[in-house]
Formats: sequence, C-alpha cells, structure tokens
Amino acid sequence: MAHATRYERAREFYDVVTGLWDSWADDAFVRDVDAGIYFDPDKLHVLDHKGPHLSVRGPLNIARPVQGWPVIVQAGASEPGRWLAAETAEVIFGAEQTIEGGKAFYADVKGRMRAIGRDPDHLKILPAAFVMVGDTIEEAQAKRAHLDSLVHYDSGIRSLSIMLDYDVAGFDPDGPLPEIPESNASKSSRDRVVEAAREKNLTIRQLAASAGSYAGLAFVGTPDSIADEMEAWLEERASDGFNMMFPWLPGGLDDFTGRVVPELQRRGIFRTEYGGSTLRDHLGLPRPENRLFATGQVPVAVRA
Repeated sequence: MAHATRYERAREFYDVVTGLWDSWADDAFVRDVDAGIYFDPDKLHVLDHKGPHLSVRGPLNIARPVQGWPVIVQAGASEPGRWLAAETAEVIFGAEQTIEGGKAFYADVKGRMRAIGRDPDHLKILPAAFVMVGDTIEEAQAKRAHLDSLVHYDSGIRSLSIMLDYDVAGFDPDGPLPEIPESNASKSSRDRVVEAAREKNLTIRQLAASAGSYAGLAFVGTPDSIADEMEAWLEERASDGFNMMFPWLPGGLDDFTGRVVPELQRRGIFRTEYGGSTLRDHLGLPRPENRLFATGQVPVAVRA
C-alpha cells in the first residue's frame, strides 16, 4: 500500500476504533439483578461506519475502557505522520537524535495541533533514548564501544537493508552508500540513514554496525551527566520525556532505575509517587469524553 494511502487508512482506523470504544455510555451497564436489567439500551450506540477503507457496524461488545480510550500512540515523522499525530495522537515515540532536531520536531507537531484546535499539552513527545551508565563518562563510553563491537556484519547489513527497504548486501562494505531509490516503507528512518551516510561520509560497514546496534539518541555517561542531558531536552522543549532503551536486561534497566532516576527525582523532574492508577493518569492526559453520546457522531479533524 502506498505510503500516503497507509496514513489515510490509519486516520480512518482511528475514527473507527475510538467510535467503537465509545459504543457504550460510561453508565450503560446497570446490572440490576432484581429488575432483570443488564444494560440500558438507550445508552448503546451503533457506529455503522462506512468509509473508503473500512466498513464497521459495531457496537463493541465490551464496556467503555476505564481510561475512556486507551492512550493513542503514534510513531513516524514523515509529513503524513506528523499530521496524523497532530490530529489523533496522545504520545509520539520520536526518533530525533539531537536536541536541535528534537526542538524543531516538537515545535512543528505542537504547532499543527494549535492550528487545528487541539491543546498541545494533550500530546507527549517521547523520543527513544538509549542509556549507558558508568562511574565515569569514559567508562560508559567504553561499555558502549564494547557492546557495539559485538554486532556481526551479517546481522548489521540485514538491519541496514530493512531500514533502507533496499538490499545493500552486494555493495562494497568499505565503500560509500550508493544512491538508493525512494522507498514505500518508512520514509523517516530511510532518510535518517541516508543523511548520516552523506554528512559523516560513513561506509556501508559503518552504517551496518550502527544499524545493528543502536543508531538513535543516546545518553552515555554518569548519572549526573545523563540527568543534565535529559533536563536540557525537557527545559528546551525538545521532548516531554523519553522512551527508554536499555543496552541489556535486567542490568541496563537496574543501572537506570537505581542510579539515574534518583538523580532525576532529586532535581524534581521525575515523580516520586504515582498520581493515579492508569497510564493516562501517569502521563497527565485527560480522559476523553464519549463523543458519540455528546454529538451523536464521530468528529473528523480538519487540517488548517
């Protein structure tokens, strides 16, 4: 399916699944044993969606979720992906590798939200972030270098070919990346690889090593230095938090939770206790109203 068409279908899919989650009013299930009433039929809505990609009558055969809707998460930074996020997402799994790139992406997507009347605070941008903790920055860097050295070329070249949606295994490993045709797969990940190859004059072997390990945003250092970098991303509006990536489990996770999290808490930029019982609560996102019972139909966002 063509890239743009995939996003058109995704947008319609969003309307369908949120409409199905809104099939029942929150108080529809009476469960009155004495009266023999299980639910109030006036509080049931049949979606009856008929669109260019999907045809779904509904209703969903379960009650409305505790969170209203599950948290809507989007990934992808192409032009259609940014619009889909601005119109529908509550979390973005981002992929920006620099704080300047993060700031530009953050401003762009949140600006699109304002243009269509959505509150920018109702979307949390969380770039993927690899973390390697050491007693010194040099120790953390050495640990990262050792981990990267374990990537076998055959594995790396396959990962690179997948990212590019093009088989580059037959090219000279120590030569530059040749011109790669446009892809119908993920455009943003392909573009990041090509841009890195051109700007840093990387060979295919170097690109494969990066693709086979971790090529994105990385915080490599001491608990203090990692907290400094994270704090900068938050304060400069490059992100609202991070989607953490650990070098191994459980050790990498233990290093982060046992050493970096206490420093973040000391600075007041990470919670010390939970303020609710759902993911939506933890992210500070509002519970969506039931749109079908508020308006009788699923509204579709209109781009400015």
